[in-house]
Amino acid sequence: MNLKSKLEGKQRIGIAGHVRPDGDCAGSTLAVYNYIKNNYPNADVRLYLEPIPNIFKFLQRSEEIRSDYTDEIDFDLFIALDCSDLGRLGNAAKYFEHAKETLCIDHHVTNGAFAMDNYIFPKASSTCELVFELLEKEKITREIAECLYTGMVHDTGVFQYSCTSAKTMNIAGQLMEMGIDYPKIVDETFYTKTFNQNKILGQALLNSRLYLDGKVIASVISHQEMMDFDVLPKHLDGIVNQLRITKDVKVALFLYENEDGTFKGSLRVNGEFDVAKIAAVFGGGGHVKAAGFSTSGPVEEAISRVVAEIEKNI
Repeated sequence: MNLKSKLEGKQRIGIAGHVRPDGDCAGSTLAVYNYIKNNYPNADVRLYLEPIPNIFKFLQRSEEIRSDYTDEIDFDLFIALDCSDLGRLGNAAKYFEHAKETLCIDHHVTNGAFAMDNYIFPKASSTCELVFELLEKEKITREIAECLYTGMVHDTGVFQYSCTSAKTMNIAGQLMEMGIDYPKIVDETFYTKTFNQNKILGQALLNSRLYLDGKVIASVISHQEMMDFDVLPKHLDGIVNQLRITKDVKVALFLYENEDGTFKGSLRVNGEFDVAKIAAVFGGGGHVKAAGFSTSGPVEEAISRVVAEIEKNI
């Protein structure tokens, strides 16, 4: 399959990714959006995402992202990227449900192939890696390459996670040869943190506790702490990975409290252990070694429930 064949004869095209967009979501959706805008100037193409983090706003046409979901339109084709199920599309799900044709491009192991056509490869490092495979190489501009490289960097942890393959590195090399400023992308979108982000990371580390004889590490940031440090959920990226690299830990669990008292959870793993199965118990999903979910409080009960599920499988 290639994207060109799916776009033939389509005049109204919608694109969306998952709620709370990360680097792979922003990069893959903007790569596809830019490809269509560049090569199908007569098509009416619209990209729907919740507001993306400021670090990704350098990507071409990011200012054209629609976040109000007020359009009344039935699309000829709607493309869902980096999204494992319809619910993860958030407010954009209504466009997907009413579209004449739908396509899903994704790499989550929990994806149930919810579109009419699906391009799902859980072993891929990122959705951006899959998008690269679907585009004609001569049509990948430097700006599209920036989108794809950014997404790959974020979903591989700068090419250090086990999802990184020889193919991943080969694709990254091809994108680098297109003239992108790859050191700047890595430094400014992955490593650079604000002072408040560093402080909330420090607080999360201070809040952390060990469970199951040191096999599990867990930490929680309360809604009050987020207000005290003046941070939003998007500023908590990277905390769970910092927990994961603790010596002798097999599973890292990070929770942050929503305004309504519920918790958003993230799981990361060292070694051969499937945290997607754990997340699924709580209605979440993701990858074998990186997954997310939501759960109710109180916080100690939430941690106990998750740790109990981990203990059944570890």
